[in-house]
Amino acid sequence: MDPFSDVIALLRPHTAISKPITGRGRWGMRYAAHDAPGFAIILKGECWISFDGQDPWKFAKGDFLLLPSTPSFTMSSHPGIACEPRDPVHTAVRHGEQEGEADFESLGGTFRIEQVNAPLLLTLLPRMILVPASEGRAGRLRQIIELISQEYTAQEPGRALILQRLLEVLLIEVLRWHGVAADGDGPAGLLNGMRDPALARVLRAMHADVRAGWTVAGLARIAGLSRSGFAARFTDNLGCGPIEYLARWRLALAKDALVRGTQTLDRIAEEIGYESASAFSTAFRKRLGCSPGKFARESREAARLSAA
Repeated sequence: MDPFSDVIALLRPHTAISKPITGRGRWGMRYAAHDAPGFAIILKGECWISFDGQDPWKFAKGDFLLLPSTPSFTMSSHPGIACEPRDPVHTAVRHGEQEGEADFESLGGTFRIEQVNAPLLLTLLPRMILVPASEGRAGRLRQIIELISQEYTAQEPGRALILQRLLEVLLIEVLRWHGVAADGDGPAGLLNGMRDPALARVLRAMHADVRAGWTVAGLARIAGLSRSGFAARFTDNLGCGPIEYLARWRLALAKDALVRGTQTLDRIAEEIGYESASAFSTAFRKRLGCSPGKFARESREAARLSAA
């Protein structure tokens, strides 16, 4: 797989909550911040959303919004409406007038990712991604959103499962769309690096053989650049040096393996390029402040409590 696919596979995104949100007339709601990737697709009508007290944004049919970490926000039928506090729920929501056909419909919810490596998602994305209905890479996003809209209204057998899979595809496509739409002006991170052909060759090489004893000089040769020029270019595009990037990726792989609990410490150390379990444990403790064993136990307990 390519480096981007490696990261997505490690995050294992899936739809945690997906629910219809409808409204009629005049209404306004206020929600507190929560630490989870949130999304909304407008299926009918329009609404106004304001984040952290900022000026409201207008969202209309076909617009898609992705928030890597959801801040506090208001959602209303018109700008300037007083908004009442509301707690998030897992079931369908109806705002405003409860009788009559809704004049606003959307599909909203949250994605769940592997929490031990959740910071990886934040390195891929800005604070907010808005994909207007008028945009989309060769119509791909519009096509996926249209499929979601059709599935939502069809009420056919298997609807929930298909919606879940389509939303997961949409998440990945939005990540790719952002990488193209940013056109070199995106935040430092993996997608920014993958847009640079020389750096993309280096990233593919590192991901293909994470165990290798990579050096800056060796990676510079793959990029076809001088050592100093490569190091500066890599840091500018990815926000850290090449060896630091490799160390972070190895750590991400190790954390995932520890949480899964299917490999011994010796095996994990070998697979990510450490000479011994002792050397790996020392490096792990230096970066995270705890032993691999303690990290694994605490992460599994946190996951158990979250699922309860």
